[in-house]
Amino acid sequence: MRALALLLIASPALASEDIPDQYPQSVLYAKPVEVIPHVFTATGATAPPTYENAGHNNNLSFIVTGDGVIVVNSGASWKLAEALHAEIRAVTDQPVKLVIVENGQGHAMLGNSYWVAQGVPILAHEEAAAEFADGAAQDLAALQRYARENAEATVIAAPTETFTDRKTIEMGGVSIEVLHLGPAHSPGDTQVWLPQWGMMIAGDIAFHERMPPIFEGTCTSCWIETWETKLEPLAPTYVIPGHGHPTNLAQVRRYTRDYLVDLRARIATHLEEGGDLAGAYYVDQSRWAHLDTFGELATKNAGVVFAEMEFE
Repeated sequence: MRALALLLIASPALASEDIPDQYPQSVLYAKPVEVIPHVFTATGATAPPTYENAGHNNNLSFIVTGDGVIVVNSGASWKLAEALHAEIRAVTDQPVKLVIVENGQGHAMLGNSYWVAQGVPILAHEEAAAEFADGAAQDLAALQRYARENAEATVIAAPTETFTDRKTIEMGGVSIEVLHLGPAHSPGDTQVWLPQWGMMIAGDIAFHERMPPIFEGTCTSCWIETWETKLEPLAPTYVIPGHGHPTNLAQVRRYTRDYLVDLRARIATHLEEGGDLAGAYYVDQSRWAHLDTFGELATKNAGVVFAEMEFE
C-alpha cells in the first residue's frame, strides 16, 4: 500500500520529458504496475511521441477479473500491444477477452491490429471510431516516421464493436461500466468505471502531470460541464488519467478542470479588453508552467480557446 500511496500523492514535479526510457528491455516506456489489486497500468512518457519512447506516451491499462482480462487502449503500434500482452501473460494465465479504447487517437488505436489478430474484440465509442477512421492513415504515417522499426507490422484495424452512451460488462465478479460521460477532450472520450473498487480509468478527460492539449473543435465549456455534472458525482477514489501516473480526483481536478476554468477566465478578460488573437497567445499561464508539454501547448491552447470564445 505504501507504493500506492506514493503514486496517489505524486506531484507534477516528478514528471519530466527528460527522464529516459524506464524499461529498456521492452518497447514499453515503463513496466506495468498494480495500482490497486487486479488493476494494472503501464504509464507512458509525458513527452510527445518519439523514437525513444516508441509512441508509448499514454497509459496502457488492464483489469484482471475472475474470468478474463480487459485491456484499456490497444497502444500506438503492433509492437506496443504485443509487449503489453507479454506483461499480461506474466501476471495471469487468463486470456484477454476485450480491448476498450479510450478515444480515436493513434496511440489508443493503432495497436488494434495486434489484438484483432489474437481474436480479441475491440470496443470504442462510435464517435471515436469515426475519428480514427478519418485520421488513421495520417496517424500511421506519423508512427512510421518517428518509430521507424518499432512501427513494423502495424496496420490499420477498426474497432470491431461500438457503443453510444454506456455499456456495462460483467466479467468474473467485476462490473465494468464503459462510459461516455459527455463532450470533453476529443470525440468519443471514454471512461472505464469500476464502481466496486472506486477506480476510474479516465482517459483524456483527465490530466495532471502534463498540460491538457486543447484541439480545434474542442468545446472547453462543455468539457467543464461534463466534469462538474457527470464525473465529479461519481467521486472515484483512484484515477488513472490518459497520461501521467495514477492519482486521485483532487489532483486531476486541479490540473484539468481548474486549468480550463483559469484559461477561459483569462481569455474572457482579454476579449473584454478588446484583445485580438495575436495577444491571446500571451495571456498569463505561468501558474501552469511546471507541467510537461507547457512549452508545446500553452500558446496553442490559448489560441484555440480564443477562437472558441470570440463569438460565444
